[in-house]
Amino acid sequence: MIKLRNLEKFYEGGYGRSYVLRRVNIDIREGEFVTIMGNSGAGKSTLLSILGMLDAAWTGEYEFLGHAVHKMKPKERVELNKKFIGFVFQSYHLIDTLTVYENLDIPLSYRNVKSSERAAIVCDALDRFRIVGKRDLYPSQLSGGQQQLVAVARAVIANPKLILADEPTGNLHSGQGKEIMELFQKLNAEGTTIVQVTHSEASAACGNRVIQLADGWVTAGAAE
Repeated sequence: MIKLRNLEKFYEGGYGRSYVLRRVNIDIREGEFVTIMGNSGAGKSTLLSILGMLDAAWTGEYEFLGHAVHKMKPKERVELNKKFIGFVFQSYHLIDTLTVYENLDIPLSYRNVKSSERAAIVCDALDRFRIVGKRDLYPSQLSGGQQQLVAVARAVIANPKLILADEPTGNLHSGQGKEIMELFQKLNAEGTTIVQVTHSEASAACGNRVIQLADGWVTAGAAE
C-alpha cells in the first residue's frame, strides 16, 4: 500500500540544512496496523503528515496504492487524500460550531456523496459508535473521550483504506484510551490499514509492527 524510498525533509538555515527526516525507506502492506514511535523531535508527526499528503515539502519517492505521489500535482494529492485517507488527531479537530451530526456529515460532502445517502450513512455511524444520543450536541458539550470517539467516527465514515492517527489517546484517561484502541483493532480486523504515532507502549501493543525513529532516521521496523 505504501512505499517510501529515500524520503527526506529538511529546512534551509543560516548554518545549512537542518534535517527532520533522513533517507526514510518504509513499506506498509494493506491491512497492517503499524505504530511509529520515537523521542520528541524524532520526526514522527512529520512523517505522518507526509503519509497523509498534508506536507508536500520533501524529497524522495512515495508510492500510495500504486500512485506515484512524488510525481503528482497538489490538486491530485488532495483528491487522493480525500478518497482514501482518514485522520484522527490528538486534539480531535472537531468543528466547534457544528453538531456531532454535522461534523460526521462533512467528510461525506467532501467526497460528493448525495445528500439522500449521507443521512443514512451518518445515522449508521452514530449507531455503530453508540453516540446516537449525542447527535445534536456540540463538541464543547462532550467529554474528551466522547470527542475522540466522534473524531474516529468522522475519520472512518467514508470507509477510507488508510487511517492515520497522531497520538489518538494522548489526551484521554486510560479507560477512554483503551476503548479507542479496541475500536482501532476492530476496524483493522475489518480490513482498514492503520498507522498511528504514539508514546504509549500499551497503544503500540495493539498493532502488529513498530517503526522506530531517532533524529529523523528509521532505526527499526521499516519492513516485515
